[in-house]
Amino acid sequence: MPVSISPLVWGQGPKLFEIFIEPTCPFCARALLKLMPLLETVGPDQMTLQVHLYSQPWHLWSPVVIRAVTAAQLGTGGREQAWKALLAIGAHRTEFVMEDHCSGPNMNETPAGILGRIEKLAGLELAEAFRSPLVTQEIKRQARYGRQNGIHVTPTFMVNGLIDDRFSSGQSVEEWKELLG
Repeated sequence: MPVSISPLVWGQGPKLFEIFIEPTCPFCARALLKLMPLLETVGPDQMTLQVHLYSQPWHLWSPVVIRAVTAAQLGTGGREQAWKALLAIGAHRTEFVMEDHCSGPNMNETPAGILGRIEKLAGLELAEAFRSPLVTQEIKRQARYGRQNGIHVTPTFMVNGLIDDRFSSGQSVEEWKELLG
């Protein structure tokens, strides 16, 4: 079993752009697709992109989904595996949510079933890593970091360590670039 979590960080530029996401959230799923184009447009030498996973209680399978993505971060290639899982979940987000947040077919699902869906969609084996205490530690660290920064909902955007509510998932990559300055 690997002994470290790969951080979800891309680029090495002086402008720090952080986003707190929950991949079953429709707004986060939309924002996810803009992150790499933003990094490419701004330039990885000008911007550092950091993605934080942040569970949302009204998305009832959120803790399992967040744990699965965090499990994907374990070991070699973890960052890329986690990104692959995030994109797969975002593209199929309705398979991981309840109707009206409280009903529908997912009421009869199990955590193992949700994990199995993610593994199948992302083409990853996550069951062993899912049980790792490192995953628990990382989830707690992410939750503390979010709370310390006043994060309550997703997506939330931070620029250079401060929440910036000018950003929205409905904006274009070009609008994000302009807001970054």
